Amino acid sequence: MLQQRTLKSLTRAVGVGIHSGQKVEMTLRPAAPDTGIVFRRVDLNTPVDIPVRADTVCDTRMATTVSPGGDPGAPKVQTIEHLLSACAGLGIDNLYVDISADEVPILDGSAASYVYLLQSAGIELQKAPKKFLRVKKTVEVRQGEGKRLMWARLEPHHGYTLSFQIEFDNHAVAATGQHFVFDMGSGQYKKQIARARTFGMTSDIELMRSRGLTLGGSMDNAIVVDDYRVLNADGLRYDDEFVKHKILDAIGDMHVAGHPLLAAYTSFKGGHALNNKLLRALLADSEAWEIVSFEDEKQAPAGFAELAPAW
Repeated sequence: MLQQRTLKSLTRAVGVGIHSGQKVEMTLRPAAPDTGIVFRRVDLNTPVDIPVRADTVCDTRMATTVSPGGDPGAPKVQTIEHLLSACAGLGIDNLYVDISADEVPILDGSAASYVYLLQSAGIELQKAPKKFLRVKKTVEVRQGEGKRLMWARLEPHHGYTLSFQIEFDNHAVAATGQHFVFDMGSGQYKKQIARARTFGMTSDIELMRSRGLTLGGSMDNAIVVDDYRVLNADGLRYDDEFVKHKILDAIGDMHVAGHPLLAAYTSFKGGHALNNKLLRALLADSEAWEIVSFEDEKQAPAGFAELAPAW
């Protein structure tokens, strides 16, 4: 049986929120089978639990943000996508995340620190079948026209692949790889995707800071580019780090479904908002998906049984 996974022990991290600039303390704790990933705002007088699901997403403007029932006026947790991406990459199904503020710490701007945290706590196999959300028919969402066109699609596939193409009007970004395809069954998440950092253009950063955003951002936790070059002294971690970070984000955004996907995901210039729109469109069509498990691991897609412990 392909089993669900959680942590063996507690692990903790302290950092800053990239948008708020606030210090954040976070504790990752094991959770029982079928719990899913649940954030707990422990800084409130009465702690509030926020399960991660497509319908609890309340904002996608700068990051993926969740709140109870998706209520934008309720307590929230924002910038959850990098942690969720690491959970997906390690095959973790069940986790409590105690957090002392409304934003997940950005750490180094990638998912690598979260992979390290999760692996340092150890990954435990649970006595319950791992449940996958299998896409049965193609679902696509589109937005804009001409140069503003962007789209995202999920298609049936016995496995989980992600294909992303970016197109930025910026010389520094355009000089790097614009398209990448990643297979989640390859066992290469940690090596090929996890270290890709979030990025921003100097002109956008100045505008966002004037609006009280990216207050915790720095070259320690993001790639910063002007019109012509990468400003970080150490350059890029991958030749195609920009598009790989978009895949990292998409993996996290898709993990909001509550189960790992069996699907082929493709996106052209998409982002958090389009990803959540795609998930909601999928889940709204009951004939487009089903929940499946694998009693015989040999029936699962290649590499899926080894996703977590083998690293």
